[in-house]
Amino acid sequence: MRNKLAEILIAKGIKNENVLNAVRKIPRHLFMDSSFEGHAYQDKAFPIAADQTISQPYTVAFQTELLEINPGQKILEIGTGSGYQTAVLLQLRAKVFTIERQLELFKKTSLFFKKMGYRPKKAIFGDGYKGLPEEAPFDGIIVTAGAPEVPKPLLAQLKIGGRLVIPVGVDEQIMTLFVRKSATEFEKKELGSFRFVPLLENKN
Repeated sequence: MRNKLAEILIAKGIKNENVLNAVRKIPRHLFMDSSFEGHAYQDKAFPIAADQTISQPYTVAFQTELLEINPGQKILEIGTGSGYQTAVLLQLRAKVFTIERQLELFKKTSLFFKKMGYRPKKAIFGDGYKGLPEEAPFDGIIVTAGAPEVPKPLLAQLKIGGRLVIPVGVDEQIMTLFVRKSATEFEKKELGSFRFVPLLENKN
């Protein structure tokens, strides 16, 4: 079933062999509530705890491909969610720092990572809008929820040459890639529309 899912992603234009291999290897059904397990290898998003979703596999693969990860690179993930995207990043041998703001999800996913032997460098309960300045700069930052605008701290925490992949918009999001060219310059590319649950900011 995982191979079949990889074939669907290839048909939709995913080319990065490492990303496809991660999809082939990771047991996505284990990241889902048991009532949805039978749907795990469809190319669809499904509900998880705390009114969040496990992203559609194509979206995960598309965002990961845009990061152009090399082994050992530092990647910041905003929105741990079910942990499936985290697992894909770890499969690509990235050093993953991941932030989740929903306590219920954070606890659930932290336990799940331990059980499965997934080891992000850090899994943090907190506000992803602020990024993780104490661990910056990052080779890549991936945001797994829709942001009304691009949080400035995330751009600031990219290395020169680093890549930020973020869905930007309110009702519908445009997948946006920022590549840091210098201390002050960013190249921006817009790569089609997607739908994500909103990225929430702690207002306190």
